[in-house]
Amino acid sequence: MRFLRQSALGLFLVSATLGLLFYAGALIQGAVQDRMADEPRVPQARERVFAVDVVRATAGTETPVLTAFGEVQSRRTLELRAATGGRVVALSDSFVEGGHVTEGEVLVRIDPADAQAGLDRAQADLMDAEAEAREAERALGLAQDELAAAREQAELRERALSRQRDLAERGVGTAATVEAAELAASSARQAVVARRQAVAQAEARVDQAETRIARSEIALDEARRRLADTVLRADFDGSLAEVAAIEGGLVSANERLARLIDPDALEVALRVSTPQYARLLDDAGALRQAPVEVRLDVFGADLTATGRLSRDSAAVGQGQTGRLLFARLEGARGFKPGDFVTVRIEEPPLPEVVRLPATALDAGGTVLVLGEEDRLETMPVTLLRRQGDDVLVRAPGLAGRQVVAARTPLLGPGVKVRPVESGQAAAPAPEPTLELSEERRARLVAFIRDNREMPEAAKARILARLAEPEVPVRIVERIESRMGG
Repeated sequence: MRFLRQSALGLFLVSATLGLLFYAGALIQGAVQDRMADEPRVPQARERVFAVDVVRATAGTETPVLTAFGEVQSRRTLELRAATGGRVVALSDSFVEGGHVTEGEVLVRIDPADAQAGLDRAQADLMDAEAEAREAERALGLAQDELAAAREQAELRERALSRQRDLAERGVGTAATVEAAELAASSARQAVVARRQAVAQAEARVDQAETRIARSEIALDEARRRLADTVLRADFDGSLAEVAAIEGGLVSANERLARLIDPDALEVALRVSTPQYARLLDDAGALRQAPVEVRLDVFGADLTATGRLSRDSAAVGQGQTGRLLFARLEGARGFKPGDFVTVRIEEPPLPEVVRLPATALDAGGTVLVLGEEDRLETMPVTLLRRQGDDVLVRAPGLAGRQVVAARTPLLGPGVKVRPVESGQAAAPAPEPTLELSEERRARLVAFIRDNREMPEAAKARILARLAEPEVPVRIVERIESRMGG
């Protein structure tokens, strides 16, 4: 009985389970069919509105600034070379690297012994030539006197011959007497010829003496120049660089001893592209004397100077492109030849242009402007210049419109936006500063004071900033990067 009861209970449970499974399957099948038979319900779409930063386009006259990089150099540079070889016996106290010299100052003296001996020999040769000239003059005078005496004697012999012939015609003289007179006259004439030849030789000796004097004077001038070449002087006021001579050292002829630089005649050489060069020309095709600003970054304390464009290169160098320009600097205090500087050149003003952020312009030369119902519209513009983070554009109808300041891939024509008006440029954030510990401040001050390459004016400015309670972070980071710490 117990077995039958348990079997019946198990059979009942199995039947109930199967029934529940069939019931659940029927419910699921009905739910799926009802779901598939229902019409889809589409939710009502809501248009997305983007908040965009817009700026108002204002047309006006803008002066573009061309930025380039250049190198400072001196317009007056002279290589000091030894005109003669020898031993350096004296150097000026200013003949050192960076030494300042004045015009006419004696810089180097080379041993003048050989040059002085040559000068003495040339003077002695000139004295000999002058003595020879005087002796030749005296000999010429004597030869001329002898010629005059020979001519007088020849005249006497001619008169004696004429007298003997007259006597012979009257029958008083003899033929032998006439022949003797003729022989004497012929001898006298021969003596005159001999004396004339002596005079010619004396005149030739005088000419040779004058030529010898001229050669001796030339040799004397050369000896004086060689002696003067043993002294090297400064041709103008300036500073010395690349000094190579030492006292007691031997130098050869034409050896470079130093380089003299005029620190007050500085200019900057910069290279620009051909389109940029074309924008700097006037109506006549000549380079405009445009104002320039030169900036040198020295540990955050920038050195600045002003000037004007002066000239351009006559030809394009081999393997080079663009144009090489030169700008003459005015009041370039602290600048040195060889400095690599940033140059800003003012171009001719552009009328009726709009200054926009560079992020407002896409690669196709269009900007997004705010249209009706705050929807965006595309407007083509003409890009005239890029000025750092801004661009100068021109387009009809752009003035007064609101332009999207920063384009994103989500923005395009027809997109509804919520404009957020902002200025062309936000107020600059204050420069971050920090308080230095005494040890850190002393280390930075010592590094600046020991730096020999930094101009004194820049040193004074940086030391003044380091003495403040709070020092700009950029100055500290730049100095420590140079220190290697």
